[in-house]
Amino acid sequence: MPMIVNVRESRSWCAPRAAVRRLSGRAAAALLTATALLGGLTPDARADAPERTASPSRLQQDADALRDTGVTGVSVRLTTGHETRTVRSGTGDLSTGRPVPPGGYVRIGSNTKTYVATVVLQLVGEGRLSLDDTVDRWLPGVVRGHGNDGRRITVRQLLQHTSGLPDYIGEVAPHPSATEYRSSRWTTYTSAQRVAFALRHPPTFEPGARWKYSNTNYILAGMVIEAVTGRSWEHEVRARILRPLRLTHTFAPGDDPYLPRPHAVNYQQFAPGAPMIDTTLAYLPFDGNADGALISTTADTNTFFAALVQGRLLAPAQLAEMRRTVAVPGDPATPPGRRYGLGLSWFPLTCGGGYWGHSGDGYGYLLWPAATPDGRTAVTVSLHSRPGDPDTAIRQIRATTELIDHALCDVRRSTDGGRHG
Repeated sequence: MPMIVNVRESRSWCAPRAAVRRLSGRAAAALLTATALLGGLTPDARADAPERTASPSRLQQDADALRDTGVTGVSVRLTTGHETRTVRSGTGDLSTGRPVPPGGYVRIGSNTKTYVATVVLQLVGEGRLSLDDTVDRWLPGVVRGHGNDGRRITVRQLLQHTSGLPDYIGEVAPHPSATEYRSSRWTTYTSAQRVAFALRHPPTFEPGARWKYSNTNYILAGMVIEAVTGRSWEHEVRARILRPLRLTHTFAPGDDPYLPRPHAVNYQQFAPGAPMIDTTLAYLPFDGNADGALISTTADTNTFFAALVQGRLLAPAQLAEMRRTVAVPGDPATPPGRRYGLGLSWFPLTCGGGYWGHSGDGYGYLLWPAATPDGRTAVTVSLHSRPGDPDTAIRQIRATTELIDHALCDVRRSTDGGRHG
């Protein structure tokens, strides 16, 4: 068993008062959790499709193979038009050996960006802004410094990561380590502060010249939503997506670093051979904004991505814009041919065609959802640990994408002989 250092999640910690103060939604999230637990149900037990725990199958074998790459705990949820299958592997707590809870809460990280992009595109459809608006049109003077200029960057370029803006993450986590995690995890920053951190650096490239992922883009997208509507991005996501789809187990936690129960423990190994550190508590310097704040479940995540690609959240013109992609530079961890739209990624399948999704990770977790183009099949894979060396990280991501590829291709073959999706 790996060496473990427990940073146990406890309400008795003497945390700074501001760090444990819930912003809007705390009472609602607590009520939802209490309702689920008092009823003897996990958050995902309300799924519309019949659910069964998968018997030994390729889905289970692939989850076990992912565990064997060194992931402490894995959970997978596969939803088709006929049924929902769940498999788990590994453990949800290295100290006790308890299994990964079925339907537990998870951090979804950068999958938050897809929700934010959806809201922006809804506002475009309402005629309240344009994808070709400059950032300066809505946030005058905010993006200035070291060659960065919001007068030359469009809303589309923010959503597609073609703005050239530097990423603020390096400023708030300059030396990832267990010490930094413990000492800085309660620190909070405003959106404006995060943008200011990024603007200490020159642009990565000229706006529109190429693609490079930058979390700063979505901090600004959240600020644009507020400038257009007069309400926070969290409010708009809740009103426009979560309520209509009845995603009652998805929420933005504000500055509250705790995961509701039930949940698996998340572990981060900060260096090769280093101990596994319990990082279930959020790292607030980068877990708390429009680039990656949301908490959800695999059931809600499947529902959201399926509804999105089915056109239940966006009008056809805006969904087409979201799915207008650019090439993404080669990545040794992912299959060749990945492309990026507006907050939505396209990944090829070995059986032809591909799927829409995203991915999101942070200290101790990785969540990877995928939906076929017609939305009839969706799968979400949740990993509850992250390794300390790049080679292992690459193996784990490859095992994740292989699991998704097998799951979606197997469903296609079993339903219509290869024509589905």
